[in-house]
Amino acid sequence: AAPPLSLYIKVHLFIIFMLLTFAVNGEVRYSIPEEMAAGSFIGNIANDLGLDDKRLKNGKARIYSEGGTDYIELNVNKGTLVIKERIDREQLCGRIMPCILNFQILLENPMELHRVAVEIIDVNDNDPIFPRNLIQLEISESSISGARFSLPRAVDPDVGVNTLQTYTLSSTDHFHLKSRSQDEQSSFINLILKTPLDREKQEQHILILTAVDGGDPPRSGTAEIHIIVLDANDNTPVFTQEIYKATVAENAPVGSVLLRVNATDADTDLNGQITYSVTHATDIAKELFELNPVSGEIKVIGLIDYEQSKMYEMNVEARDHGNNADSSKVVIEVTDVNDNTPVINVMSASNQIPEDALPGTVIAMINIQDKDSGKNSEVHCYIDEDIPFRLKSLNNFYKLETDGFLDREMIPKYNITIHVEDKGTPSLSASHTLTLEISDVNDNPPKFEKEHYIAYVVENNSPGSSFFSLKAKDLDLGANSKIAYYVQETRVQNSSVSSYVSVNSDDGVLYAVRSFDYEQTTQFQVSVIAKDGGSPPLSSTAVIDVFVQDQNDNAPRILYPVQSKGSLVAEMVPRSADVGYLVTKVVAVDQDSGQNAWLSYKIMKPADLTLFEIGLQNGEVRTLRQVVDKDSSKQRLTISVEDSGRPSLSATVVVNVVVTDGLHQALLELNDMSQGTEADDNITFYLILALVIVSFLFMTFIIILVSVKLYTWRRSKLYNKCAGGNLPVIPYYPPHYADAVGTGTLHQVFNYEVCMTADSGKSEFNQNTLRLHSAATETLRHGEKEILQNESMGTSIGVQAGEVTCSWNREANPQSSTVSLLQCQSTTSRSEVLSLNHCATH
Repeated sequence: AAPPLSLYIKVHLFIIFMLLTFAVNGEVRYSIPEEMAAGSFIGNIANDLGLDDKRLKNGKARIYSEGGTDYIELNVNKGTLVIKERIDREQLCGRIMPCILNFQILLENPMELHRVAVEIIDVNDNDPIFPRNLIQLEISESSISGARFSLPRAVDPDVGVNTLQTYTLSSTDHFHLKSRSQDEQSSFINLILKTPLDREKQEQHILILTAVDGGDPPRSGTAEIHIIVLDANDNTPVFTQEIYKATVAENAPVGSVLLRVNATDADTDLNGQITYSVTHATDIAKELFELNPVSGEIKVIGLIDYEQSKMYEMNVEARDHGNNADSSKVVIEVTDVNDNTPVINVMSASNQIPEDALPGTVIAMINIQDKDSGKNSEVHCYIDEDIPFRLKSLNNFYKLETDGFLDREMIPKYNITIHVEDKGTPSLSASHTLTLEISDVNDNPPKFEKEHYIAYVVENNSPGSSFFSLKAKDLDLGANSKIAYYVQETRVQNSSVSSYVSVNSDDGVLYAVRSFDYEQTTQFQVSVIAKDGGSPPLSSTAVIDVFVQDQNDNAPRILYPVQSKGSLVAEMVPRSADVGYLVTKVVAVDQDSGQNAWLSYKIMKPADLTLFEIGLQNGEVRTLRQVVDKDSSKQRLTISVEDSGRPSLSATVVVNVVVTDGLHQALLELNDMSQGTEADDNITFYLILALVIVSFLFMTFIIILVSVKLYTWRRSKLYNKCAGGNLPVIPYYPPHYADAVGTGTLHQVFNYEVCMTADSGKSEFNQNTLRLHSAATETLRHGEKEILQNESMGTSIGVQAGEVTCSWNREANPQSSTVSLLQCQSTTSRSEVLSLNHCATH
């Protein structure tokens, strides 16, 4: 039946005057009636929590409900709680009072948890309902006054004042009702016989049983009782107890006997046989328990769950064959067993955290649930101790937060296992693993293998060549570990260091910008900076001492004796000089260093191998023996100074030695030596000039010879191409061949080879500059002669002495080639025969 209008009015009045919200220990509590429409206002949670609307939005405020059913909705924009869907208190809580809907408001950045409890107030929206609309009873007429008959009780899902309160019975002279309230507002109803029945007067009685609740206005339900009067049965079965109680563990196996109800009947034989039956029980109780109709034993036939129901009630009846009956109540209490494993619910978790996060940074919010009760529901939650994290308890809620400083370079990822154990016996446990990655922060500067390096570069190097490399490492990741190398700006010999070296910014290879000279720069220092790509970037510096290595690129330079043009320096040795007399000392230096500067001296062209020697290391020229008369008074020593490099370099000096006892004689000898030296220099010049001239003539001859060879080769190739190699043999005419026409002879016989084709534009004679033009005019030039040929092949030759008439004689060959003989007759009666090999291709 639809609720009356007054109910809706009271509901709305109740909403208007509903209890104010209050916060106790961080919990906000509201009270609302059930059956409110979706979208109805509950309360302003933002104001009650002392939060502004922006905090709700920025913190991504949301509702976390353990039950999983969302009845309440959070309006983040307005900061209010509203009804998301209609709430049926009876469906939500059953007969549990008070009916509390618990949930949490979860915020992030930083993480916050606020508990909210909404109490659902019962509304009288359910009528009392009997299990059956028709109740049939058979009562013997011999039943005495005061006999009790159990009636099924009505059920009202409402609670409190709205639940079932009273029963009424329609007016009758024989019966009245007796009801009794038990724990948890359960009740039973007995129909009491006031006066004995008389079947002969009335065989059947019809009564109306009405159940009324305590709502305003009250609701009611009715059932019709049909009573059939039976013949007499003197004694009625009587239960030994009015109420039977039993306790069963929730893990009791199927088939376990809980208790045995017992009734006695004073009758004997058939009238004393009692049958037991269940007159009233909930559907769940009927699925879990079974009453043996003969023995009265109650057994377990299903799986009992303490979390589903803590107590079960049944009304049982004992009836004999005379339909006399008695009723009793059975109450079965269920005890809890630790059969539920704790459940870990991760409400919110971060899978990544920067390594510079401070201790106390919240990583996850966790809720622990155990459906058991009492000690079995008490849990202990913990994590491993060897990690920098900790758990903070908030009742059954936990915060996982950092307990120290993190270092990604040491441990880049943590697998945090959350363990939970209950305190039951035996204890049950569960675990859940969270994976947390530590994101990189640029907290490690690049680090060189060494702070100080030594590098070597050979002088005279090629600019741009590499001579050293260094490497830095950065323990960070990504851009934070990408290293770029730079040369720190310093001064080297008043010049920027960048004019000496450069570094590859990617791989740290050092390059020489210039060619180094050891004699100018032996060593300089370079500082290389390694900078990472973080923000802000970190850097470190390495110092490199660069040493220029010497090469043997400087020949020894002779300081003494000094060589100068136009003057001759000589050393004098008296004829009376003893053995080992110091004639002179050759002094030389080498700008190189080390082994390249070690000098050795030796005499290259000594005048007398037995008279002088030179110190290999000191360059001192000394006498090996005493001077004798046969020794030349003029000695010329060529001394070589050589360094120890690879390859070695050397320099020479000429030392003139005059062996004499007087200064005047020494000057004369010195003058002669000077003239001799000039003569030697002239001879050397002429020898070099002659060598150059001979070389030039030889090269000219080679060039002419090659040119002639090329010309001859080209001529033969051209001829072979024209004739195809099948020219007929040309008869040979002796030098003074006599012409049959003339009486004279020509002093010369000219043989010409003409090679042309019918469609060629030009052909050439191979001798001199004879040219034949195929356009009806051909010109033959030999010296000052010209031969003109017309279309009729008649030819006139103009010479200095007169006219010559020529005619052609042709022979054809099988290859379509012809040999033409040109015969010429001059006015001087001398003839000249020109043999022309003429090949024509048609």
